[in-house]
Amino acid sequence: MRSEQVFSVQGDAELIARAGHLFEAAQTEFLCAARDLKTWSQPEARAAIQNRIRTTDSSDFTARKLLSPLALADEEARAHLRLVQSKGALVRISGSSLPHETILIDRRVMILAGRVTPTGREYTVTTSQILVDGVHSLFRAIWDNAVDLDTYLRSDVPHLDADGHMILEALGSGMTDESAAKRLGVSLRTYRRRVAELMAKLEADSRFQAGMRAGELRLPR
Repeated sequence: MRSEQVFSVQGDAELIARAGHLFEAAQTEFLCAARDLKTWSQPEARAAIQNRIRTTDSSDFTARKLLSPLALADEEARAHLRLVQSKGALVRISGSSLPHETILIDRRVMILAGRVTPTGREYTVTTSQILVDGVHSLFRAIWDNAVDLDTYLRSDVPHLDADGHMILEALGSGMTDESAAKRLGVSLRTYRRRVAELMAKLEADSRFQAGMRAGELRLPR
């Protein structure tokens, strides 16, 4: 009979030092649930997860990331998730609250994220089969009702009026602000204000990001 282990660590550095080998030992399944991208945010933890995904043959290994909409807070976060997805992970967004932020490895090890303290976040690592199976079942139930990343992003489409679509077209064509303003029949100042409003609506920090976000959402231009 396998002996059960339970121990707690403080902060990502200690987590990787004491449990990092568990990430590399994953053979069949790696599940990760988090409300946002800050939970497993430190370079050591993120690198361990990405290395596990990158070095595994997808035909016999499954990596799943289950996140809340908070994980899509900005373009950098969305870009990170698209990168993770390109490495072979399955990414879904859940509108339901996640009762546990956790990592499950091969249905034999569970790492639960606890409270945040001044010295780092607390984590509990356990091999208790009863606890692992219970959280695993909860994870799969939420996963089955969640939406895959691409579908969620396409559904989160802001409404743009005719001028908004014309501005997108102007940005995509490389047209100067002066020419675009003249085409819309507005002043240069008004045009630039509308560009800024469009960028805010698309949650973009630059005109280039606005174009990328429009393509991501498949907005007509």
